[in-house]
Amino acid sequence: MREEATAFVPGHITGFFSSHQADDPTKAGSRGAGLTLTDGVEVTVEPASEDSTVVLDGEQLQIDPVETVLETLEVTARVEAESDVPLGSGFGVSGAMALGTALAANQVFERKLSRNELVTIAHGAEVQAGTGLGDVVAQAHGGVPIRLEPGGPQVNKLDAVPARARVEYVSFGELSTAEVLSGDTDQLTAAGKQALSRVVEEPTLLSFLYASRLFAREADLLTEQVARTIDDVTEAGGQASMAMLGETVFALGTGLSDAGYEPSVCATHPAGAMLK
Repeated sequence: MREEATAFVPGHITGFFSSHQADDPTKAGSRGAGLTLTDGVEVTVEPASEDSTVVLDGEQLQIDPVETVLETLEVTARVEAESDVPLGSGFGVSGAMALGTALAANQVFERKLSRNELVTIAHGAEVQAGTGLGDVVAQAHGGVPIRLEPGGPQVNKLDAVPARARVEYVSFGELSTAEVLSGDTDQLTAAGKQALSRVVEEPTLLSFLYASRLFAREADLLTEQVARTIDDVTEAGGQASMAMLGETVFALGTGLSDAGYEPSVCATHPAGAMLK
């Protein structure tokens, strides 16, 4: 057993997705595409003598996917995370914490599991909690992943847009992923399938932005503030869309800056989650 281990997991912005349920949470998930970010979550795990605790940015929280990961690995630990991006705003923070916990706990407690096994555990935990469907597998992959088939790495199929980009984003608040995913997702899934077809046919960043923006409208997920911000970027000659699922707008290049906003700035991440 080691004293502690730390993992970095990139943030993940989903541009569009379709929901695919299954009795086995490791086989359920989503198809879609998104951007992994150099802004992300650093997760440190150390053994705990009594109950497990989870702390994010100095605040003790209950994050169900993290607790499920610890239970699956049969360990008691203190999980302390620091995030560059806000929780509940479409950046995959819960998925990042689940995956970071799996990677770091495997190291600390010498569980000797493979990367795919750890990603499967984290993915299944997040699906089970209803906090996400595809963030974990995307965050494990890095880059600009395209999720062609749902589920964990033992069953899914991934491709990617072969490009890197500067990413700008502004966040206006939270949206409940669990609330959206527990409702009627038929319209959302139909829009997501159409968006995926467009990007598979033309796997470029511009195609991804176009498909994402169309998906947000067709799935009826746009809020007034997000729609207004996307329009501002378009009028300034840029391309922007909504992060799924959060009241967050992201743009490539200098789209938000050119529209007069003061965005956070990062880039697409060249690799997936890793131990530090």
